[in-house]
Amino acid sequence: MLDYTEFYNSALDHIDLMQDYYNWQSTHNNKQFAYCQYPFILSIVAKRVILTKDSEQQMILRARRSLAAKVARHQAPQIDIFFLNIRVRRSHLISDSLNEIATKQKDLKKKLKVSFISEPGLDMGGLTKEWFLLLIRQIFHPDYGMFVYHPRSNCYWFSVAQIENLQEYNLIGVLMGLAVYNSIILDLHFPTICYKKLLSPPIVPINVSSVGIIRRPTIEDLAQIMPDISKSLTELLIYEGNVEDDLCQTFQVSFEEFGRVETFPLKESGESIAVTNENREEYVQLYLDWVLNKAIFEQYRAFYLGFHSVCASNALLLLRPEEVETLVCGSPTINITELKKITSYEGFKPNDPIIKDFWKILDSLSTELKKKFLLFTTGSNRIPVGGMEEMTFKITKMINKRENLPEAHTCFNQLVLPEYETTDELKQKLIISISNAEGFGLE
Repeated sequence: MLDYTEFYNSALDHIDLMQDYYNWQSTHNNKQFAYCQYPFILSIVAKRVILTKDSEQQMILRARRSLAAKVARHQAPQIDIFFLNIRVRRSHLISDSLNEIATKQKDLKKKLKVSFISEPGLDMGGLTKEWFLLLIRQIFHPDYGMFVYHPRSNCYWFSVAQIENLQEYNLIGVLMGLAVYNSIILDLHFPTICYKKLLSPPIVPINVSSVGIIRRPTIEDLAQIMPDISKSLTELLIYEGNVEDDLCQTFQVSFEEFGRVETFPLKESGESIAVTNENREEYVQLYLDWVLNKAIFEQYRAFYLGFHSVCASNALLLLRPEEVETLVCGSPTINITELKKITSYEGFKPNDPIIKDFWKILDSLSTELKKKFLLFTTGSNRIPVGGMEEMTFKITKMINKRENLPEAHTCFNQLVLPEYETTDELKQKLIISISNAEGFGLE
């Protein structure tokens, strides 16, 4: 089977995509042709352009409305009215973020700016990236209990038990929406079915009682999260013996989270209904529906509504689940050769010995350290849609401070490098810097 990316026509990346998008949205009136009618041929780069431009238009519209409201009240407008200003304390990151988002719902479609209370820092992009990074790190920590990590699939799934944390699930959805809306890459480990549910449906209906539900989920969907269980269900369906006598199963599901095992019926009186050769397909379908829909319905609905409160756009109709995942998470592949090609220099030349040593050192680092380097210098450890060529990167010489550690300005994807005398010193201090990259301030 061909991969969906094989149908991309990259030549369409260079047409007037927004005009095509507007034509598509108005086809019910004038029947104009639009490539958006056939989204499978539009590349992820083209769709990213459409979504970004559409987001920018919504930002401008919301800012204009705020300005008009100020003028109508004969109030002097302040620059802050054009932004979603998030002010948080590091020590109360989640509670402050929840409060800020709850009280600024009408501003979610404005350009995001973040500040950490009692810290000197102007957000040129770096503070925003750090806010996302720290907030996601805390929310996904096992002690917080909102998401369960599945090591076999290396992904997180929604906790069945955390039915009371709906505000926090909504916050994660808002964060994902803000990230897409503001072109920020997040290091999230959700399975593709999470994004499939996010597009179910892609436009929020008036009645939200059934949003985020996958109709007839498959064993392949479950395999993205729990490959062992999906394998067991597959074996159950093809078992040639007597299912009832040999396997002794009933219409129940037992689930373990954080050391606790709980059992739930899959249908009324399920604990008394044996799984047989005749009803095993029903059992499997109910099992899939319970794990992927019913058990996490309230949690996922809060998450879904949070995302769409920011990212509501007809452009979502163009996207596949895998493409939403790429927009949110970017690419994990770090190509040092490609990074070198896009790098500019200030105070150094590409052929300077220290620069040659720098690239050799960087290329020799482990994948984990390369990701930390990218995080240190850009505020994200992943590559945006479109690859390295979509980025800018600059290496600047630090003057008269040879004993200092390398510094970075994530707002500008800039590394500030002292001119060290030896390769060993360069490697040692570079690793120290990239291994301790947290916190932004003004010098």
